[in-house]
Amino acid sequence: MPPASTGASTLTVAASPQPSPVATTDSAAPDRLEPGRPGYRRMSFALFAAGVATFALLYSTQALLPAVSASFGATAGQASWTVSAATGALALCVLPMSALSERFGRRQMMTASLTVAVLVGLLVPFAPSLGWLIALRAVQGAALAGLPASAMAYLAEEVRPKALVAAIGLFVAGNSIGGMSGRILTGWIAQLWGWRAALGAVGLLAVVCAVVFHFMIPRARNFTPGTLNPKALAKTVGGHLADPLLRRLYAIGALFMTVFGAVYTVIGYRLVEAPFNLPQGVVGSIFLVYLVGTVSSAAAGKLVARLGRRGALYLAVSTTAAGLLLSLADQLYAVLLGLVLITAGFFAGHAVASSSVSRTATKGRAQASALYQSAYYLGSSAGGTLGAVAFHAGGWAGTVSLGLLAVLGVVSITLYGSRAARAERHRTVPVASVRHRGMASVQN
Repeated sequence: MPPASTGASTLTVAASPQPSPVATTDSAAPDRLEPGRPGYRRMSFALFAAGVATFALLYSTQALLPAVSASFGATAGQASWTVSAATGALALCVLPMSALSERFGRRQMMTASLTVAVLVGLLVPFAPSLGWLIALRAVQGAALAGLPASAMAYLAEEVRPKALVAAIGLFVAGNSIGGMSGRILTGWIAQLWGWRAALGAVGLLAVVCAVVFHFMIPRARNFTPGTLNPKALAKTVGGHLADPLLRRLYAIGALFMTVFGAVYTVIGYRLVEAPFNLPQGVVGSIFLVYLVGTVSSAAAGKLVARLGRRGALYLAVSTTAAGLLLSLADQLYAVLLGLVLITAGFFAGHAVASSSVSRTATKGRAQASALYQSAYYLGSSAGGTLGAVAFHAGGWAGTVSLGLLAVLGVVSITLYGSRAARAERHRTVPVASVRHRGMASVQN
């Protein structure tokens, strides 16, 4: 099985200066972490807490969009920028932040990013206007940019390859818990005391997570600092973007997140309107569905072992498409079941794609992960804004149509990767056979 299942090529790029030494086999890295070894549980718990804080802060306004719209007299599209500004800023800043992590360290970058994001989160509830709220959210997203790519690079360097998918799955599971808890918390608190109090509660939750992360994260044992060299950085990034397999993985991450961003940005507007007419607290509780994402992302390693990476992606995208279609019904139970399937498919697909990037990039892993995160969060920004526009134009069916187009994109990319893998095997096998026959004739 190739390193990732959406294509056949392997990565060959110019390295960034003094890249962190990352062993390619388990036997070459005796000090790496794995289940059962000292430090693995602390590392998992710390990154789980970081994942909770990241998604709780990043999407803190998503469940509150109807209340924000009412407070500022804004449309769904205008209010959606309180989410899109944060994810868009993260997407733009994640690459330079990853370069800084090559110089100052993954652990240090994650700690600094989380600290700044938490401090901004404590200011967000006091935004005097929608413009100020959007601006503060953009700063918060930029601060969080140092965490996702650094976390992926940290795991790739500190965890044994055979345990990497499971470790990344736990980090992604923290994302799902953060997204769920933040939205449920904000929903009920907003119903009782307003959306500003709800955002304050999310800020306090993030403070707790940041403290846990600071005291639990193990020091890096396989990182060697490099120097900041823009030319080398550009060369490394160019090498990643030139690799067709990585490009496909980046596109898959963006498309999966387009679906997810569109659905969860708009779902609150749909459920507070007829025929459902649900109160804000109940709408927030809908995000308990994120527990499904916790399970599916943590189980991504087992899915890959049983179905292969391509098979796991096909299962994830089929589950997502089925959920989108089911959510079109006007029965609440059908909508909830649709959300369950969408969430399970998204988190499984994201865990498979992101771990494939970490396994494929043998050099400049932080930049490879940063490019994936950029694509992923650009997809979130596009999904949130376009989903709201589609909802305004065509109702929930418009949002679902956008999601199905993104799903079709994932299927097309994965099918193309499968064909590329077969073509690559057909090109290499005959050459090997000719060499074998030639060697045999020489020996004879």
